[in-house]
Amino acid sequence: MKKIGFLSFGHWSSAPGSQTRSASDALLQSIDLAVAAEELGADGAYFRVHHFARQLGSPFPLLAAVGARTSRIEIGTAVIDMRYENPLYMAEDAGAADLISGGRLQLGISRGSPEQVIDGWRYFGYQPQEGETDAEMARRHAEVLLEVLRGKGFAQPNPRPMFANPPGLLRLEPHSEGLRDRIWWGAGSQQTAAWAAELGMNLQSSTLVNNESDKPFHVQQAEQIRAFRDAWQKAGHQRVPRVSVSRSIFALVDDRDRAYFGGRNSGADEIGFIDATTQAIFGRTYAAEPDVLIQQLKDDEAIAAADTLLLTVPSQLGVDYNAHVIGSILTHVAPALGWR
Repeated sequence: MKKIGFLSFGHWSSAPGSQTRSASDALLQSIDLAVAAEELGADGAYFRVHHFARQLGSPFPLLAAVGARTSRIEIGTAVIDMRYENPLYMAEDAGAADLISGGRLQLGISRGSPEQVIDGWRYFGYQPQEGETDAEMARRHAEVLLEVLRGKGFAQPNPRPMFANPPGLLRLEPHSEGLRDRIWWGAGSQQTAAWAAELGMNLQSSTLVNNESDKPFHVQQAEQIRAFRDAWQKAGHQRVPRVSVSRSIFALVDDRDRAYFGGRNSGADEIGFIDATTQAIFGRTYAAEPDVLIQQLKDDEAIAAADTLLLTVPSQLGVDYNAHVIGSILTHVAPALGWR
């Protein structure tokens, strides 16, 4: 059994064929798709965050709205770029969204990927400390977030406050109990996967990872998952961690599917650079008739190793079609693989 959710980047554009033509469209359709996915029996609605782009950029209003419109489905991010975040303000927003949803928030965070502008976090008022890289700054912000989510008091109260304070040092409010255990780290390498495990974060692994060997993408990703679980065990955490992987998977069951994705079933991974020094390997797109997909997905070692699968959806094709994409996997593929 696996939890199966969708992952949307929330693109919008006025390109021909786009049904998501504005920021309003992207936000409202994201809410509607989460509602539709819950009705279909999916387990998660996840959103990617990019700044300075015509994509979803401010996750917490969206997460709160999805939480208010749904009752069961997990709501989350994959991922929020911590180079841009004030971790204390983020803890307040996350606590509020989690309480609105009744404790269903699964918050994926990371160092982030190359953005639309050079050093975009500087425009948000953040810069690495002397001798620190932007990746190290992101991890420092993440560690502060994890600490304040514990709910322990740390701020000295005003002796003459406007409202009466509880005794002792004050914590951030609203505090949502248990959210600290539902933070995920989007790791690109085995090293950062192990670091996330040591800090007690769950693991998110995307459709790309750092190219650390000559092995296929899904094998390298499975090795990253094993490194994470080994580090988790060594750290002595008491709970069982969760692991998600993302995939582009399209079951060709009607003429629309064949028109959109009939020529996209690539059997080969791709190699590229996500910045000047980091070579990454990108996973293939799966697009085939359900019986073919079932055989192909059986061989994906990383999917087999994960407990959660996030299906990347083509958001500009609209809510109805994306609900169809999700429903096709849940109906025609997942049961044959033992995921349902």
